[in-house]
Amino acid sequence: MTRDVAIVGFAQRQMKEFDGSPTCVELLVPIFAELFEQTGWTKSDIEFWCSGSSDYLAGRSFSFVSAVDAIGALPPVMESHVEMDAAWALYEAWVKIQTGLVDTALVYGFGKSSAGQLRRILSLQMDPYTVTPLWADAVSVAGMQARAGLESGAWDQDQMAAVVARSMSDAAGNEYAIRSKATTVEDVLAQPVYADPLRRWDCAPVSDGAAAIVISAADTPAFDRLPGPAAWITGIEHRIEPGALNTRDLTVSTSTTSAGAAAGVEGVDLAELHAPFSHQELILGSALGLGDDVRINPSGGALTANPMFTAGLNRIGEAARQVWSGSSQRALAHATSGPALQQNLVLTMEARA
Repeated sequence: MTRDVAIVGFAQRQMKEFDGSPTCVELLVPIFAELFEQTGWTKSDIEFWCSGSSDYLAGRSFSFVSAVDAIGALPPVMESHVEMDAAWALYEAWVKIQTGLVDTALVYGFGKSSAGQLRRILSLQMDPYTVTPLWADAVSVAGMQARAGLESGAWDQDQMAAVVARSMSDAAGNEYAIRSKATTVEDVLAQPVYADPLRRWDCAPVSDGAAAIVISAADTPAFDRLPGPAAWITGIEHRIEPGALNTRDLTVSTSTTSAGAAAGVEGVDLAELHAPFSHQELILGSALGLGDDVRINPSGGALTANPMFTAGLNRIGEAARQVWSGSSQRALAHATSGPALQQNLVLTMEARA
């Protein structure tokens, strides 16, 4: 029997670069403090901590262990880590609660991309024998994906530009967005090509940041002390496709379709999609069967701020905020990892009286 679990807290920081280059601990401590203020809980109410980050991106081994200092030494905690976007850490925490070993969890992620050339760093996730030596960077791979869709007629430049214009315009209400202003399709198309056929606004900005989410089972005394609303998780699943780009059709996302079917996407009225490139939102919307009546990325999405290892978790948190505010009754959140939408996670949530 599945336990009822809800998202009850969310805090984030998204920025072009870390101001003053603080450590991950210095960035996480105020985020944790914000969550404790939201929930009215203390550290003692959190039974499990799980993080998502990358030692390679941080440039030092066991950087995630250093981040544990933000939790504090006493009392001792149960902690885990995934070398992926923190959305997958949330999946681990959700499973942990389902086992009955814990009732509450705090999930966090952090990443500093501005310290290097992210598009080249991400080339190292490709096949190490046949692709990595070619330095097929992340933007170029996305450009090939976009070109495949354009030539097949799956989408056109106007549709891509419309995604960018809507995202940047919607992000005007997001204090953490790096790109945000009223934008038209004509503004986007007037830009020079950056990585054919992509223009710079078609590509997510390199972002630093951290984020954290608190989830709780309903059948625990701590839940009864929560002062705010809850976004109830109704489904969560993640699927993966082959890493080799020539073994799959890049214009579709079968893993997103299957993950969405398992999570249950029927009846959603809002979707926060982790699409670092404009055409990828079109792929994801089609894969999930989202109609014109579904609001997509009211936060602006990853095209306006895309911190590594938290951008997917941010999609979950932003969707939860819409549920808390009453702007959505049933929402969907999506996270991706790997080249050209290789790995995809879908989570659905709803409001309850």
